[in-house]
Amino acid sequence: MGRLIWLMGPSGAGKDTLLAALRQREHPQLLVAHRYITRPASAGSENHIALSEKEFFTRAEQHLFTLSWHANGFYYGIGAEIDLWLQTGFDVVVNGSRGHLPQALAQYGDVLVPVHVQVSAEILRQRLERRGRENAAEIAARLERAARYPPTGCLTLNNDGSLLQSVEGLVTLIRAQQGKSA
Repeated sequence: MGRLIWLMGPSGAGKDTLLAALRQREHPQLLVAHRYITRPASAGSENHIALSEKEFFTRAEQHLFTLSWHANGFYYGIGAEIDLWLQTGFDVVVNGSRGHLPQALAQYGDVLVPVHVQVSAEILRQRLERRGRENAAEIAARLERAARYPPTGCLTLNNDGSLLQSVEGLVTLIRAQQGKSA
């Protein structure tokens, strides 16, 4: 049985960039899952599968999501295909949700490895300003939410440094979990 790496962190922490870089590397027993989201494919930087709400609910009714949630005005789903990948022995990395970690833990138990992408407040502010999606008040609210919502019981990946350092750190965390029985 593989491990489900539940990557989470505040908006702007660099999760999408990490996942994109991880997809470019060869890992024989590691897959990066796409999320299914009810937002346009061109919105944001996440490599996701865009669905209409009708498509999303049709898939949900057919149990094609192993996990799903609503946040920030959108519906998010993790495809049921990851269960097959895990059963086959692959480790699977998903862009998870801090708010829905309890749901993921309830479903996957010891197979789930929560990893919190941590970034300093100043770096986070710079990244949010650079991407230009939010105004100053919205950025302040995101910074406040990030400060008051650090998950507990998670592995931590500091993403203040270079992308290469962060990807290497993530791979090291994943490798450290290999072979641990569920």
